[in-house]
This record gives sequence, structure tokens and C-alpha cells, in this order.
Amino acid sequence: MKAHILVGILTIFAAVACRQAPEPHPLPPPIPQSVSFEQDIKPILDSRCLACHGCFDAPCQLKFESAQGLLRGAHHQEVYNGTRSEAQRPTRLGIDAHTEQQWRELGFHSVLNEDEQGQSLLYKMLQLGKKHPFPPNSKLPDNIELGITRQNQCPTNDQFDTYAKQHPQEGMPLGMAALSDQEYAKLAAWLEQGAPLNTKPRSISQADAEQIQQWESYLNQSSKERQLVARWLYEHLFLAHLYFADQGQKTRFFTLLRSSTPPGQPIQPIATAQPNGPYEGAIYYRLKAIDDTLVHKRHIALLLDEAKRERIESLFFANDWHAEQLPDYAYHARANPFITFAAIPAKARYQFMLDNAEYFVRTFIRGPVCRGQIATDVIRDHFWTLFQSPEHDLFITHPEYAEKAAPLLGLPGQDDDLLEAGTNWFTYQDKRNRYAELRTEAYRQYAPKGAALEHIWDGEGFNSNALLTIFRHHDSASVQRGLFGKLPQTIWWMDYPLLERTYYELVVNFDVFGNLAHQLQTRLYFDLIRNGSEQNLLRLLPPQRRQHYLEQWYQGTGLLKRKFSYAPMDSQSPATVQYETDKPYTELGQMLLDQFADINTFEQDPLNRCQQGVCARSGQSPWIQQADQQLAELSNWRLSTTPALHWLPEVTLLRVHKDQEQTLYSLLRNRAHSNVAFMLGESLRHQEERDSLTLYPGLLGSYPNFIFDLPAQSLSLWLEAMKGVKTDEDFEQVVHAFGIRRTHPRFWQVLEAVQAWHLQQQPLEAGVLDINRYKNL
Repeated sequence: MKAHILVGILTIFAAVACRQAPEPHPLPPPIPQSVSFEQDIKPILDSRCLACHGCFDAPCQLKFESAQGLLRGAHHQEVYNGTRSEAQRPTRLGIDAHTEQQWRELGFHSVLNEDEQGQSLLYKMLQLGKKHPFPPNSKLPDNIELGITRQNQCPTNDQFDTYAKQHPQEGMPLGMAALSDQEYAKLAAWLEQGAPLNTKPRSISQADAEQIQQWESYLNQSSKERQLVARWLYEHLFLAHLYFADQGQKTRFFTLLRSSTPPGQPIQPIATAQPNGPYEGAIYYRLKAIDDTLVHKRHIALLLDEAKRERIESLFFANDWHAEQLPDYAYHARANPFITFAAIPAKARYQFMLDNAEYFVRTFIRGPVCRGQIATDVIRDHFWTLFQSPEHDLFITHPEYAEKAAPLLGLPGQDDDLLEAGTNWFTYQDKRNRYAELRTEAYRQYAPKGAALEHIWDGEGFNSNALLTIFRHHDSASVQRGLFGKLPQTIWWMDYPLLERTYYELVVNFDVFGNLAHQLQTRLYFDLIRNGSEQNLLRLLPPQRRQHYLEQWYQGTGLLKRKFSYAPMDSQSPATVQYETDKPYTELGQMLLDQFADINTFEQDPLNRCQQGVCARSGQSPWIQQADQQLAELSNWRLSTTPALHWLPEVTLLRVHKDQEQTLYSLLRNRAHSNVAFMLGESLRHQEERDSLTLYPGLLGSYPNFIFDLPAQSLSLWLEAMKGVKTDEDFEQVVHAFGIRRTHPRFWQVLEAVQAWHLQQQPLEAGVLDINRYKNL
């Protein structure tokens, strides 16, 4: 590294080194006064514990979003287990059990009940963590396993002493900066006082109560047509955090449930594993207020107002149609939504999904299916997504074609017999490929001139849901409106059958508690959907060039999938798009940016598509524009010229601050692969020399892997230091000087600053970030 850079880093390094951790000190005594759970304890749990203990992948199923999660306690079984031979009994808070005794009968053990010495398991875990702090900003010992592959230890209170002897450095918070003395003293006092959970449901405003009444009345009408549409809407909205009006940080969110009780009575959730699970009895659709603390990885906000109701009415009921009878919830009804809801005009179904495309794609991303590398191995790290216009989608415009296609669009995974998994898979793969051949022939017949740019949905000139960018972060993913970043290697072009199948396969029909056969079939079919979306895009390219691009996308072992799994590519139909060079895909990318500029939320992307040397966003403070200009070079870094890429994780947050102001960037590493056709063996297909970076102005991703905390005046020093990295030791020096390790004394304060910035900038989208995947750099 250059001498002046090294001197600068060593100066910071020395300052940090002066703050070495003292020897473990005596525990601070509990505060003497009475402690309130809502006022004193919940803020600590939200800011220090929920960052790991939220959602289905909370370690030991110990969830801190609500008091009910604390009362339920912990369980030794993991929710996410892709290898189990039998489906696991669901254990969803507020649905599958409702009392502490019921949870004990399901195998959960208390973390609040005291032993003979008057200490609870939670108190002992906190005590262990407080007794053994790590040296400030130090790298954790290698024997402390981190991340989502960690083998969780879930001891009961009786087993704690053995756990503490075997894992003396693994108290709570696990592998993190310790709680402050004041935080610990409050928690200790609350636990000594019997851990009272004196919570009260938040009141619902009169305006929200009126909206609930109106929507519940609307969704529970008696005609068959209304009931069928209500069922379709429920199956498409059950993951949403619905709100009736934008009230900034005071916005209340609600969830849509199936209940056995009608409006006006207390809600009794119907506890089926899936939202379309079989149930004998009357079903009512009810809205329930969400009082839990919101976690970003499952928070998918969607507006449900009067305009939305009017849109539903105009889409679904403007034309006369009839439902002869209501479908049941049997195997075949769940497996094929195209037959189940055939009576509803396909245009209405597709248009509603297009209107809210970002929400629906986020359900693929933030829903329960997308957790862990095995769930994301079959998508690329960066791609754009477009949608086919309803006016040019044969499934919408030609009922006779839709009638032939619908029986071939069934989805696997309903039959989870492990011994029959192979047979079931080949059955559905064959149906999908027969459908693909039918589709190709139909488009040749009904659209003989080929695909055109006009066949891409333009959002009716105003709806920015028409253009989406998706980033994969190794074992998670994110979606954002607009065409963001440089031209990606692939682009998806989804029609109604592709979009609806993806939604039902990854969201409605996916059972997070399911067994290996169920999860395997789900993810294998998603591979076919990705291939179908990519091949649809190829129809916009010259037929003689399509094979070239397909071979680029499916190199090496991808050839096996092309020959034996995927439907043949259409290499005969013409394309109406005119190209001037021998790089039509690059031309197409620029055409998309030009033609859809009016609805592209990232029409200007100076951080990644800098033009004429102007690499800063307009409308920002001068110091932020200067930061933009300096950081824009990151999007041009490659491993050959900047080896530091090798050490960067998938999502690195850059918190840049000056005086009392701050801004945030997400530095995304896009890993290149020879193909993404397989769920396993990613490292064998990784082409690191082709990796790239995308710089996003804001927060992208629910799972930050690392944070660099950078004073604006130190940006140039950080950039030069990164460009000087050649070895592990070089990178470690940069991390120690500028990085916020898990053990940094200011870790929690910096994380709070990041989340406060996000709450201020995007109050409807904000939620607690998950740090289970924060790297030990």
C-alpha cells in the first residue's frame, strides 16, 4: 500500500487500539426502581435483540417482535430445514397456538420462568454475554460460528450450565458488542421483578375502524362471483402489510386473515399451513391490526384505500361474467390457479398484479421461500424484470388458447411423498415444456411478425411498477422499482402465466414447514420459470443471435439443462425490433432506458451510468453530491484492477456523515456465474474475475453484511486504501480503521443511525434490519 495511505490508516488504527477491552468486570446491579416492559424493556429488545430474533429464522424460534414471542419461548427445532423427510407441524405466533400451555405442549420451553436460584434462561444468557465482552472492534474467534448455517444451541434452563462451560463466549447478544451497563441493569431488574409483560393492544383510530368495516363488508359478500374474487384477492394479499393512508411514521398496518368468524366477532384465524389450505366450514376475510415491531425482511407495505377498491371494482366487475360453482380447496384446485379461478377474467387478474408488481415480486423475495443460498442459487445477482402487455399476452387475448394452456400450468409441491418426488417432478416438468411448445406455436400463429418493444407493458404511461431491478445477495435478495445499475447479463420478460405461477409456487403454495420433497420441487420449478422469462426476452432479439446469448447465459454444466430440462428456444420467429450493430442485446438495453424513461424511477443513474463526468445526483446537498462524485468510481471496479473486490461481501453499507447530517449507500457485489441452472455447487460456477459492484443511493437489502462508517472528509482516504488492498492483511487494516465490526463499541449506535435514516427517508418501508448475516471481517 502507498506510504501516506498506510500512515493515515495506522493513525486511526492506533487510536482504536487504545480502547482495548478491559478484563471482564463485575456485573452491574439491577436498577432499584420498578421497570415497565413497554417503556423500558421493549425499546432495548427492539434495538438489541430483534436484529437477530425475528421472523421464521429467529434462532431457536425465539422471536422478539412481540411479548407473545417472549412468552412462547424457544424450541430446538429449526423452521428452515431443507432436508427433513417429514413435514413439520407449523408453529406460527397467533395462529397455531394461543396460550403458554399450548406452546409448551408443542415443545417450546420458557426463557422467562425462574429456576430454584431465581434466575431465568434469558437472564443467564444476558449475564454470560455481559461477563465475557470482546475486545473493542476485534475480529471474533474462529470457533464462534455465525450466519444462517450456524448450528443453533437451544438449551433449556436446566441445561444452561453445560452450555456455558462449552460456549463461554456465546452469551447474548451473540458475537456482538455487549449491552451497555444501563441496558443490562434495566433488563436484570425486569427479570428479577418476574418479567411482567404488561402490554396493551394499541387502539385503532376511528378512521381505521371505518376502513376495516368497509373492507370486511366488501370482501364478504354473498354472490359466487364476489366470493371467488375475494378468495383470489386474499390469496394475493395475505403477506401484505396493508395500510389505509400514508401517515408517515405513524402509519398503522394491518394483515388480511381467513377467519372462522364473521365481521363483528373476534377473529379466529383458520390455521392451515398454506393460505389456500383445505377447511370445512364458512370462511370470512378479516383485517387485524399489526402490533408487532416491524422487521424489514418481512415488511411488504401495500396501500389499501378507496382508489384501490374502485380499481378492483372496475377490473373485476365492469363486465358480466358468471361463476357456475365455487372451487374447493382440494389438491388440484391448489395446484392450478389458472383452472381454479378460470371464471374470473384473466385480464382482471393480470392487471391487478401488474398494478402492484413491486409488491408481488417482493413477496417472492421477502416471503418465507427466499431464505438461504439454496433458495436463491437459481437467479443471477443482478437482473431487470419487464412485463408483457396484457394487450399482447395471448393468455389474456385469446380464450381458446388459454383453455388449451391452463391444464399444463399446474404447479408441483402439493404431493410431498419423498419416494414419489422424482416421478412428480418429471410429470410437472413435462407439462411445463409441453406448454412452452404450445406457447411458441401460438405466438408464431397469432403474432407472425414477432415480438416488439410495444409488447412490453409501459405502466399505462405512469405506473413505475412496470420496471423492476432485482439483486441477489448470495442467500437473500432485494427488489426495487426502476432499471437500476449497468445493463445486467440477463433480463426477465414475464407474461401472466409466468408471473402467476411464480407467485403461487414461491408464495401461496410454499410451506416453510414442508419436507425435502416439497421444497425441492418448488425450487426446481422456479428454475424453469427463470428460464422461461429469459427465453421470452430473447424473442425481442434477432433470431440468428438468440442462440449466442443463450449459450452465454448457460455455460458449462448449463448445457445439460438446456438439452435435458428446458423447452427448446424459439430460434425461428422474427423480431420486429431493428438493430444496427452486432451487439443487439446492448442495443436493446439502451432502447429500454430510452423508451421507458418516463416511468423509470432511475432514468438517471449517475452513480452507475455516469455520463460526461457528471456522477452526482441532482437535488442533493453539495456535500452529498461531492460524495456521489467520489464514490461513483466503485461501479467500474473489477477484480483485475481492484483486488479488494475479493474481500467484499454481498451487501456493504457505507454510512457517510458530515457534522450532524448523514447519508447512506448500499454497495452491492454482483457475483458472476457460468450459469445459475442448479441449486448446489455455486462455488464451482462462480466466475470471480467478472464480478462487479453496484452503488445504490440508500438502503437496499434486509441483511447488511458489513458497515463502513465514513466521515465525508475521509472518503478519499478510504477509496485509496481500498484500491491499495492486495492481501488479507491489507484488507484487515482497512476494516479496522474504517469498519464497524460486530464488536465495535459504536456498533449499536451506528446501526441505529442507519435505521433512523431509513425511517426518516422511507417511513412506509422501514423495519428492523437483520444482522444474522453480518460478517466477521
